[in-house]
Amino acid sequence: MENISRKFDHLFKVISKKGFLNKESLGGEIPFFISPYNAKQEIQIRESIGLLKNKLSNHGIEVLEINLFDLSCELLESSGGLERMYMVERKKGSQKFLRALQSSLNIHEVLVPKIKEIINSSNSKVYFLTGIGLVFPFIRSHNILNNLQSVAKESPTVAFFPGDYNGHTLNLFGLLKDDNYYRAFNIEKIEA
Repeated sequence: MENISRKFDHLFKVISKKGFLNKESLGGEIPFFISPYNAKQEIQIRESIGLLKNKLSNHGIEVLEINLFDLSCELLESSGGLERMYMVERKKGSQKFLRALQSSLNIHEVLVPKIKEIINSSNSKVYFLTGIGLVFPFIRSHNILNNLQSVAKESPTVAFFPGDYNGHTLNLFGLLKDDNYYRAFNIEKIEA
């Protein structure tokens, strides 16, 4: 298991650097960073993200956390309610439920525009993308990252990913190959 304290000390050192916040040394690439972690440590990671946000805030660095699970629940509730979705699953089965979820949370028409609205109303210096494992399989990490490229470009985005990322491939939970994704940097490999 990964030492979470050491991981978050490293994240603080990297994220609080002026060069990181100013998106320097990216070679023209988008400012996307993946912070992979062992999914078995999910609870400790969530707690550590909260502590990291507070520590960064105390150093004048405001963080906008976009939790995909919370945002999905909010969007579903506003478009007819979660109870309606549960009825679809009970009456029509899990395949129809999955399609209904994906339709209600359409990446292009619903989810990304809502994220853009949230980002535009924020003055944050860095964005944290969380809840990635909780929204699988109805939102795939590579899809959200590909579609956020045009929206989350003003500030660095750190995606907390429960799995492995080698700079080319996202493996959700260390087991499921999500898809290839080359446009993000593994923040673990960045010198603090």
